[in-house]
Amino acid sequence: MNASKRLDQLLIQIAEIGRDQATGGYNRFAYTETDLQLRAFFAQTAEELGLEVGVDAANNQWAWWGDPDSDPEHNLVLGSHLDSVPSGGAYDGPLGVLSALSAIAELIGDGFQPRSAVGVANFIDEEGARFGVACLGSRVLTGETTYERLSQLIDYDGTPFVDVVSATGVDPTSLGRDDRALSRIGSFIELHIEQGHQLIDLDAPIGLASFIWPHGRWSTTLTGTPNHAGTTRLDERDDPLQRAARFVLELGELAIARDAIATCGKIVVEPNAVNAIAATVRLWIDARADSPDRLAHLATDIATLAEGLGGRLVNESLTSMTAFSASLNESLGSLLENPPVISTGAGHDAGILASHGIPTAMLFVRNPTGVSHSPAERANREDMVAGVDALISVIRGLAS
Repeated sequence: MNASKRLDQLLIQIAEIGRDQATGGYNRFAYTETDLQLRAFFAQTAEELGLEVGVDAANNQWAWWGDPDSDPEHNLVLGSHLDSVPSGGAYDGPLGVLSALSAIAELIGDGFQPRSAVGVANFIDEEGARFGVACLGSRVLTGETTYERLSQLIDYDGTPFVDVVSATGVDPTSLGRDDRALSRIGSFIELHIEQGHQLIDLDAPIGLASFIWPHGRWSTTLTGTPNHAGTTRLDERDDPLQRAARFVLELGELAIARDAIATCGKIVVEPNAVNAIAATVRLWIDARADSPDRLAHLATDIATLAEGLGGRLVNESLTSMTAFSASLNESLGSLLENPPVISTGAGHDAGILASHGIPTAMLFVRNPTGVSHSPAERANREDMVAGVDALISVIRGLAS
């Protein structure tokens, strides 16, 4: 079976795991039954190829072709993630993992022998949909997120992270930085569906990433006076939801003024009853910009807005501008006949590894809709094949 047919098969095998039949999107959240099914699928698929499968101290999965400890500085690692945002697309994450496995399968079938180990990583909880921290697996792996922080996290149902993890048989106190796993990553290349339309505009099936925009997540809580919706006069109300509406509208204006991006995509209202004035409204903000200074100024503006409406802005996570390895990109450019180089406003595990000094690069596959984090996310088969072929060329070029 060639790599393109194998990729087709692997995509079909996971197509119904976590799928929302009503929207066509995917709900694949960390440490859920769906996540466990995907992790079992990853392990079984890799083992069937003869790869050695294991987990690190952050609970990320690894599959190795060859001995990762024999010449670790020359190891080549590919991969991405299998989790999703709520009602997410089919390709964000899985395309990178499955393309890597498909490329390795073809090379094994061709009798290719890498000079050093080639690995595939499945990072856990990249999207942060359950606990609110993006790239959690790579952040824990690198020590950027510690157990102290993990012990403070709660999920969308109010269940503490430590209880969720314990229920899957993992000791949460064992989670932390893994120096051995990090030492095995000579270089890391993440293939990913493009989350935008730059490659459409450039008429290119694949592209190289130059850097990731600085980005962060914040939250604020607005408090009011709960009361009866039918008996409380409008001029006597202290309604935090009205202030929240002002916050969302003005947030967009602040971002435009700073030539940046800001989104309020999650709001929790208490008590969330149609006939009750809200008691509290909690809002989560995602903000991104093409420079650290621009993002810092925007965050200050948002904090001032929140304070003026009775809230306080709390930072949940912050990632600096992350440049990918110039030398690795140069090598990839030569191997892949100089695909276009583009920046990205989306965060990735590759960015976390790069920020910790690991030589890292990203390959993007064209998305014909330009839409991501949505059931409307798409990838054309010929572009996906171009992505797999690129990984095959990369392995042949860097691991021989």
